[in-house]
Amino acid sequence: MNLPFPGNASDAAPLFELDRATVVRGGTRVLRGLTLRIALGQHTAILGPNGCGKSTFIKLISRELYPLAREGDAPVRVFGLRRWNVSELRSRLGLVTSDLTQDLQQMPSLRVDDAVVTGFFSSFVVPPHREIDDGMRERASDALAQVHAGALADRQVAELSTGEMRRVLIARALVHQPQALLLDEPTAGLDPVARQHFLGLMRQLARRGITLVLVTHHIEEIIPEIDRVLLLRDGAVYADGERQSVLTSEHLSHAFAGPLQVRQEAGYYHAIAAADPVAADA
Repeated sequence: MNLPFPGNASDAAPLFELDRATVVRGGTRVLRGLTLRIALGQHTAILGPNGCGKSTFIKLISRELYPLAREGDAPVRVFGLRRWNVSELRSRLGLVTSDLTQDLQQMPSLRVDDAVVTGFFSSFVVPPHREIDDGMRERASDALAQVHAGALADRQVAELSTGEMRRVLIARALVHQPQALLLDEPTAGLDPVARQHFLGLMRQLARRGITLVLVTHHIEEIIPEIDRVLLLRDGAVYADGERQSVLTSEHLSHAFAGPLQVRQEAGYYHAIAAADPVAADA
């Protein structure tokens, strides 16, 4: 179901383009001919239940997975390119995922400032043939300051809380001054206060002109600056349009396969599971 989306997004440079992308994992079609286009400058949320294909979408973009090949076609394009060097891509697109958290926190004695510097090399360590110059250190320090995490510079990554680690990952992505950030469930595991602080950080980044693509199953993470929502169901786009048109009780109940009541408050949306009539009668 494609809902009308106003504006001139179709004229903007494409950030992501998927053209009938199909991914099979373990004999199951996880993405079923997924077609979508996200323009640079268009803050977008990709929403859906567990198992709808959100994680697979991220792995397509990060080149951890590949779609079924079609001769002469390019099912996945990023910045208009069907092929790209991952380290070059990182200079334009920052990636923040829970996988990165786990990988970095497993590095022994890794300090926060060094973890941010490794963002220049798209690796978890500084390659032996590369040197860290003063300019890199300065940009890493600036990036930590931008996310209000400068005080963490001398800490070890393994000691950080979940909220602190999210900020470090954002800083690591920002050292390249990227045009866009791809965020995977960014407030997962955060307490209510840390969650609000992180949402505030996302709003600041959006206002600075960094395109945000948020991948989540929590509609509460969709900040007011995100005006487009792609709702996935069973590996395909179920609804696509302005958030007030997509984030309805009807659409979300169908996509999440259960009764949900959606309400809006102060620019944010919230979904509440409807009462179970069987439980209510017990």
